[in-house]
Parts: sequence; C-alpha cells; structure tokens
Amino acid sequence: MGKRTKKKKRRIGLKIFMLIFLFLFASWLASNVYLQTVKYELSFENLPKAFDGFKIVQLSDLHSATFGIDNRRLINAVKSQLPDIVVLTGDMINSDDTDYTVFYSLCGELAKSFEVYYIVGNHEQEKGRDEVLEIESEVERLGVTVLESVEIERDGEKINLCGLWFNLRFYQDVTDESAKQYYFNIADMNNIMGEKETDEFTVLLSHNPVYFETYAQWGADLTLSGHIHGGMVRIPFVGGVFSPEKELFPKYDSGKYTLDDSVMIVNRGLGNRVFGLRFFNCPEVTAITLKTK
Repeated sequence: MGKRTKKKKRRIGLKIFMLIFLFLFASWLASNVYLQTVKYELSFENLPKAFDGFKIVQLSDLHSATFGIDNRRLINAVKSQLPDIVVLTGDMINSDDTDYTVFYSLCGELAKSFEVYYIVGNHEQEKGRDEVLEIESEVERLGVTVLESVEIERDGEKINLCGLWFNLRFYQDVTDESAKQYYFNIADMNNIMGEKETDEFTVLLSHNPVYFETYAQWGADLTLSGHIHGGMVRIPFVGGVFSPEKELFPKYDSGKYTLDDSVMIVNRGLGNRVFGLRFFNCPEVTAITLKTK
C-alpha cells in the first residue's frame, strides 16, 4: 500500500509539474507572438473641438521583429483601429542590425494608408549620426515624416505634434554613479525644443519616459513613450521587473501616468533586444482616442 501511495503521489506531482511547465511555456510564447491592442480614451479641456475623436495608433520598440509574413498581422492590427495618424516612437531597429528591411517595409506599408510620424530611439542613435541620417532619409522617401514639430489642422483648428530626441548620456545606468549627474531637466528641454510659448494642445513623442516630470513642466499635454519594454517580465498586480536603466521595478514601465494636467502613455513595445525575453508581457499596439472635456 505504501509503494502504491508513493507512486500515486509521484504521478500527481509529475502532472502538476507538466501543467505548470505548459502554462509557463504558453505564457512565454504568447508574450512574444500575440499582439495585444491596448486602448485609451483621454479627455482634455484644451483639446480643440475639431479633434474630438481624433485617434492615434502608437508602435514602439519594434527591434526588427516580425508578426506574420511581411508583418501582415501587425499592419492589420493598425488598420483595424482606423487611426488618423500612426506614430513610431523609436528603437524600430537594433543597434547591431545591418539590414533594416523589416522596418523599411513596415514604414512603406503604413504610409500607403496613414500619415506616419517617426522619432529615433537610443538603438538608432547608437548607430552613429551618419547612419541615423541615412535611416531618416530612407523612411522619408517611403512617405514617413521624421518628426521635429508639425501642426495638424482640422476645420480651422490646430494641435501640435512634436518629436524629441536627446543625447545618449541621458539614457542613464543607475548602477553607474557618474551617470546620475545627467538628468534631463527643463533647461535641457528648452535648449532642444525651445520654450513652449502657446497654450495650444501638444502631443510629444519621446522614446524615453523617465523624464515625464520634465515633459509635463515644459507643457506637453500628452506624451507618448516606449523604451522600457513593459519591464520585460511582468508580475501580475505588481508591474514590470526590469529596465534598460538597470533599475528594478521601474517607475514608468507601462500604461497611463498623469501629472497635473499632463498625461503620458508608455507603450510596452513589440520586439526585444536579446533572446526574446518577454514574460506575461505581450507585444503592444496602442490606440489612443482624444476627447474634448
């Protein structure tokens, strides 16, 4: 009787182990291939009435990943949202890539149907300025706007769409004491963007969400960021674990954040830099609908 009991316990233990393994494997697989569309409806008092219902789709941190042949699943996910504009918030390639075909193909397909705006991330910048200029030139040839600052007009009313990128030294490594002296403050922001002189509604694209306080102080009504990859591994009800800044449980890992009247949306990204490490963290397409209060 004792031996049968032990064998039964072993069988039960093995079944439990296999169920846990299958659950974890399925979760890992979904976290790397299943596209999740996350929707936000954001209301602002200073949004012109002509832009009530204006929809933005954000893609970030592609890292040359593909979702279906020629990225068809990703393109269809964007098209299904019927956006007014599409924004690409950096790290669409890897810093060690030599072939940008995946990114260029995506740009070309999206630009056939939508107004598309692009800013570089740290991975593009790590390629060097000459390479960045070549990438920007090619995406512009494909119909994508490399964003600095534009006005979008509807029925005689306007909103501003601004793109920000800054020196790589502001991508901090919190384990490096010398890096802590580099904080992107309002003086740095004004030096790059100029002081914001009007109360016009402004959407800011900035790859790095770490400096949300600075963006809000400058006057961004809505900031769209990425970079953190959702924390790579997400713990349910807790949040993302890791950060490119080598910080555990980063403050701005994913989702919606508010500071006074300013809002920031942090996209979890689409691809990965190393070994496909995403867990409980599906690739994200963000769809944002603007509403007038």
